[in-house]
Amino acid sequence: MRNIVALDAPSNLGLRPPAPGTVPGCYKLAGALREQRIVQRLRALEGGVVVPPRYDRGDWQEGDGVFNAGALASYTRKLADRIEHHVRAGDFPLVLGGDCSINLGASLALRRLGRYGMAVLDASPDFRHPGNSGRIGAAGGEEIALGTGRGQEDLTNLEGLKPYLRDEDVRYFGIRDCFEEARAELAALKIPVVTVGDVREWGADALARATAEAFAVPQLGGFWVHLDADVLDPSVMPAVDSPDPDGLTPDELLALLRPLLASPHCVGLNVTIYDPDLDPEGTAGALLADIVVDAFDAFDGSTGPGAAGAFA
Repeated sequence: MRNIVALDAPSNLGLRPPAPGTVPGCYKLAGALREQRIVQRLRALEGGVVVPPRYDRGDWQEGDGVFNAGALASYTRKLADRIEHHVRAGDFPLVLGGDCSINLGASLALRRLGRYGMAVLDASPDFRHPGNSGRIGAAGGEEIALGTGRGQEDLTNLEGLKPYLRDEDVRYFGIRDCFEEARAELAALKIPVVTVGDVREWGADALARATAEAFAVPQLGGFWVHLDADVLDPSVMPAVDSPDPDGLTPDELLALLRPLLASPHCVGLNVTIYDPDLDPEGTAGALLADIVVDAFDAFDGSTGPGAAGAFA
């Protein structure tokens, strides 16, 4: 029996300050979704909190690499320990962030266990690295590049496990059609990208089912789903740090998530970037909680890779 385990990862270490002297409010995401009774509605078990270090960029300046790198490395290991424990036990971790840099914790945990895939539902690729940008700094916009081994060694090669993800094991959904340069780089690397336009042309359900099937191969122990709330259109999800237009509708996102989470090969889910400070009425948070709860409609706790099969 696979239990959903709610685990809070309230880290904002990977984002730039929204204004001088402030810190990103996405560290409140877990609390806001808990206020929507997401844990009770999913009948999830309590996984507790992985407390992050203090947000302090010190005297960091542009050109110094990723800020908060030491704190990020420490936190990634701590979060990976907790995620690894639950996946080994056959549980399904639901990790409530936080910014997207928490995905490094999932990536490291799964790399410890073997080879896993990653389905990334995001408005942007989070693939900024020294080879394509002179503005490296915010790991929340770089975590897939870091996870695939691009960037500074103190984040890409923790425990000597670089890369945590292979390029061919990453799949993107919901990338905005306007990011042509980024999409061209990913295409050259043979990393599949499904844009918002592709979702509407081919159908969210069909694309997600095909991806779940593609991950169901003997070479992989399973796959993880990373959900950035900014994949939704800002008309319904304005409470994010980069509200890019022309995003997915709630129904489209739900149609993507359901087949992925229903797959017995899916081993966990991150939820990131929603910022309650930008949602004073709580309507965007309520929508996000509803989507996540509804996405588990077809989740079957009696199936899954299991504590042994996932690591063969």
